Amino acid sequence: MPFLTRRQWLATRTAWVLAGLTALSAQAQTYPNKPIKFVVPFTAGSATDAVGRIVAQAMGDAWGQAITVENKAGANGILGAEAVKAAPADGYTFLVTTSTTQAANVSLYKKLPYDPVKDFTPIGKIGETGFILMVQSDFPAKDLKEFIAYGKAHPGKLAFGHGSSGSLVSAAMISQMAGLQTINVPYKSIPPALTDLLGGQIQFAFADVGNAVSQMNGGRLRGLGVTTAKRASKAPNVPPIGDVVKDYAVGAWFGLMAPAGMPLEVQKKATSTLLAVLAKPEVKEKIQAAGIDLDVEDSAQLAKTIDSEIKKWATWVKAANITPE
Repeated sequence: MPFLTRRQWLATRTAWVLAGLTALSAQAQTYPNKPIKFVVPFTAGSATDAVGRIVAQAMGDAWGQAITVENKAGANGILGAEAVKAAPADGYTFLVTTSTTQAANVSLYKKLPYDPVKDFTPIGKIGETGFILMVQSDFPAKDLKEFIAYGKAHPGKLAFGHGSSGSLVSAAMISQMAGLQTINVPYKSIPPALTDLLGGQIQFAFADVGNAVSQMNGGRLRGLGVTTAKRASKAPNVPPIGDVVKDYAVGAWFGLMAPAGMPLEVQKKATSTLLAVLAKPEVKEKIQAAGIDLDVEDSAQLAKTIDSEIKKWATWVKAANITPE
């Protein structure tokens, strides 16, 4: 191999860099050119599933490509997150993420099989929701104060179901802060917990606003309080739990992530498309109808949000007196 002068070496290196940039630019221009997959780490019928399907339809229409939704539920969202972590970082696999997978699990588990920051590329934040404390329509307590009084009068008799970090922390926090002795029953997602609540196997559960309102409208379940500091726009008659239990507040959020190592130009295109579809009135209406309040952020803003949310959930998990698994 002939010896290169410094000038020749620099020229060769520059050519390599330009060739790489040209390839990335071409990739971004033709992307996407095949079907895409959105992985939802919770079951069908969950709030995450609803958000994922609305956004998948909208982004697929914008790109002219089919986006399929795969529900990979289990282990509090860990199974779905692991699947996306292991996928190629080519822009054809995304994670419809939540505060559970990207923030709360850091404090809920002693060891996670993924790093919520290093193993993923942020695309954008979509929205937020709270949770509503649900009981059967014939439950003896008619409001939150009566529920707390009932729980204190029947220690160890109230079992709650949870299917996400938000529903778990919501229930554990009110148990801890209101001085209730309750029983923890885990589920893969919130909908099956509500099924058992309807069947009387458990006595209460915290459901995301969208699922909660659907059940309340059906008349078989009743909402006693919402976890957010303000009333939910979709459930204006349900008062904040913080009105009765001082300093109580819990909320969840939803976003879109991809595997780490995604080319920057592809990330930019995915982010710009996400923000564009979330600005469409018809998409906004569908998301809000699902009980989600839009709170849109780009990739850089979402990265900062994840960092702050990891700290916030650590505080909530501690307040709920939850021991990491």
